[in-house]
Amino acid sequence: MSGLAFDLGTTDGAARLGRLKTAHGSVDTPVFMPVGTAASVKAMTSEAVAETGARMILANTYHLMLRPGAERVAALGGLHRFMNWPGPILTDSGGYQVWSLAELRTITEEGVAFRSHVDGRRHMLTPESCMEIQRLLDSTVTMVLDECTDYPVKAEEAARSMRLSLRWAERCREAFVARPGYGLFGIVQGGMYDDLRAESAEGLKAIGFDGYAIGGLSVGEGWPTTSKVLEATVPHLPADRPRYLMGVGKPEDIVGAVARGVDLFDCVLPTRSGRTGQAFTRRGPLNLRNARHAEDPRPMDVDCGCPACRSYSRAYLHHLVRAKEILASMLLTWHNLHYYQELMVGIRSAIREGRFAAFAEAFAAEQARGDIEPV
Repeated sequence: MSGLAFDLGTTDGAARLGRLKTAHGSVDTPVFMPVGTAASVKAMTSEAVAETGARMILANTYHLMLRPGAERVAALGGLHRFMNWPGPILTDSGGYQVWSLAELRTITEEGVAFRSHVDGRRHMLTPESCMEIQRLLDSTVTMVLDECTDYPVKAEEAARSMRLSLRWAERCREAFVARPGYGLFGIVQGGMYDDLRAESAEGLKAIGFDGYAIGGLSVGEGWPTTSKVLEATVPHLPADRPRYLMGVGKPEDIVGAVARGVDLFDCVLPTRSGRTGQAFTRRGPLNLRNARHAEDPRPMDVDCGCPACRSYSRAYLHHLVRAKEILASMLLTWHNLHYYQELMVGIRSAIREGRFAAFAEAFAAEQARGDIEPV
């Protein structure tokens, strides 16, 4: 195998069924990747994450380079062995995290100089060092270093930022060490400007990557703008490569993005929500902090087979959340990840059977109904 292999299967409108073949196993797409920022999906063991149905996860270059350090991870056998996850791992390049540091970083043609949020030490992240760090981590899918464009931003600044990211992408391509079953993804930038997104996508195609991500979203723009960017960008991406929408993760947004031709997703939403008392269900989200759950003997979702729904009532989960018990985070996170994986199973089945439009319509109607039955 040379690089990653992506087999495009059935299509239903713009929605696509595919299989990503990697050195660490195959993954059916569309796929949702739980976020394990620091080599840990918060409140979950790796075994528990796998039991939710997840087959591929995301980790973060920025956080892992700061602690425990890429060299240490490499000395301990790589990220898969380190965190006991044998499946594929995609590592974000850290560009978004460095962007979020704002006043603690300086961006130049060479790369990004920044001060660690952990201990204040100075670091320099270049396209070349970013590739080396991800190689040491043994990332299955490596992401290029890019500059996440501010939002909102004027067209001139969006163009400058996007073209810098293109130059960095070319340097990443040159520095990346190709290995069988491993791949490098480019990242489309350009703010909310259709012409800049097209220019970025065409530039990345000319360089050549194993997959293409759509970055610079989930920065406060809202779904209507996100969907517009997708509709302007996806037609410029090659059909025979996977398409990855970075950081977008509300269930309804995933369904909408699949309808526009996206294959891979990640988001902290299901895990973060699990730690703040929110559960995603087939009838919409539940806030387990609400007093109305205090005496409710029902499961969160009667059709869900996760451990939280099989064995515990809303009343008990409400108690755990209000008492700030660690078990609340564990059970709600497990449930949310299970729900997301079940959603992806449903999406893939609908595409395979040529009924994705009907699936999306039924999904929206069920979410809109809400949790209205009395106890």
